[in-house]
Amino acid sequence: MNLFDLTITEAHKGLVGKAFSASELLQSSLSRIDAVEPTLHAFLSLHREVAIQHAKTVDEKIAKGHDIHVLEGIPAAIKDNILIQGTITTAGSTILKDYRASYTATVIKKLQSHGAVIVGKTNMDDAAMGSSTESSAYGPTHNPWDSSRVPGGSSGGSTAAIAAGEAIYSLGTDTGGSIRQPAALCGVVGFKPTYGQVSRYGAIAMASSLDQIGPITHTVEDAAIVYDAIRGADTYDSTTAHASASIEPTKLSTDLKGIRIGIPKEYFIEGLDSRVEASVRAAAKELESRGATLVEVSLPHTSYALAVYYIIMPAEVCSNIARLDGIRYGYRDKEANDLLSVYTSSRQKGLGAEVRRRVMLGNYVLSTVYADQYYNKAQQVRSLIRRDFDHAFSQVDCILAPTSPSPAFRMGEKTSDPLTMYLADIFTVSANIAGIPAVSLPCGFIEEDGKQLPVGMQLLGKHFDEQTILSVGHAYQQITDWHTRRPDIV
Repeated sequence: MNLFDLTITEAHKGLVGKAFSASELLQSSLSRIDAVEPTLHAFLSLHREVAIQHAKTVDEKIAKGHDIHVLEGIPAAIKDNILIQGTITTAGSTILKDYRASYTATVIKKLQSHGAVIVGKTNMDDAAMGSSTESSAYGPTHNPWDSSRVPGGSSGGSTAAIAAGEAIYSLGTDTGGSIRQPAALCGVVGFKPTYGQVSRYGAIAMASSLDQIGPITHTVEDAAIVYDAIRGADTYDSTTAHASASIEPTKLSTDLKGIRIGIPKEYFIEGLDSRVEASVRAAAKELESRGATLVEVSLPHTSYALAVYYIIMPAEVCSNIARLDGIRYGYRDKEANDLLSVYTSSRQKGLGAEVRRRVMLGNYVLSTVYADQYYNKAQQVRSLIRRDFDHAFSQVDCILAPTSPSPAFRMGEKTSDPLTMYLADIFTVSANIAGIPAVSLPCGFIEEDGKQLPVGMQLLGKHFDEQTILSVGHAYQQITDWHTRRPDIV
């Protein structure tokens, strides 16, 4: 097996056993990046020299016989809306094309404290707004399984990089499915923790009550390892939980006996690709054959989730994006000749069409005339959606559902119709609205136009019960091999 195809656990064993060095492991990733980036465009920037130095430091530590953390020396990629001091951080947007981070995100500090080797920053939809990574101001990322298709979004660069072996794990952000949906389309694991379990300090905010940072890996066990390293309360983020739920990555249970898995009837609806449905239902039967009990549950307000999301999210977007005004930082139109034109022209030229669309929608739903009719009503329905999950989890331990209604779609297929693009998030937004944890993992492949396209399923859990969904996902990966498959791109 190529070094760049290793999991975190495998790479750590290799480093400890001196089968290879951290420098050799890093060079494997860098060589892979050089080979596939012309096709994929998963990265916006590379930190070669810093990464090489960090890898050498790990090698020196191993040579002296010191113990190393499981993440020490492991190549990682970071979504380009998570700050690393002194590095350009664009969030995939023109308006931040020259922005150099003045501080480091809490999650990055935690990874650095564990000796992580960060190879670079990954591509994403403009300001994290999109479901295909096509709205990036720096060009789209391509799906490693079929370069004519999208990798999903907005964390498309982070997921494509892992699927293609350019890094062993990555971080993304998930506001309405932006980790899980591209993970499903690229055939990797994407994990969104409970809201508040991971600090958002240093992540460029999109929608503050929905955003959550999470890991992207090949295995559920690896996702648990990264999550365990970055979770926890943070004095810089008042929304983090003071009593962070503990997790033991190396002790994920594989015993499914007594586990009740809910199958929500509202997720198996018209519009769901029949081949995706077949793969997800087959996965459920596989879990049942290993001792789990399948229980049909109802989440009656699911049909309102997408509408609720596209009211609350733009409302928070317009507030967060207000700081990108051409004054304090970011792009400023040099042709503007007065204060008002600095604001209007800088934002017009610096923000992409999708960002401007959501800012306008957000201002509309927050306006005095319409706030009660739209925003306040959406918050009320949000409470009902949370209540649906609470009721369902009184009957089951976790919920299994499709992650995406279809496999990866073709480049340009949905860009001219925003509403069609928004439907790509139909199965993922509810977890963000309710603030519950959810993990997407591969559960099959569909052949289309001679290409194998991954299918993903997601497991949704109770608040602060990451252990259960990760254990069920880990158990599934012990009896299937979908996660071991790699795209043939070179």
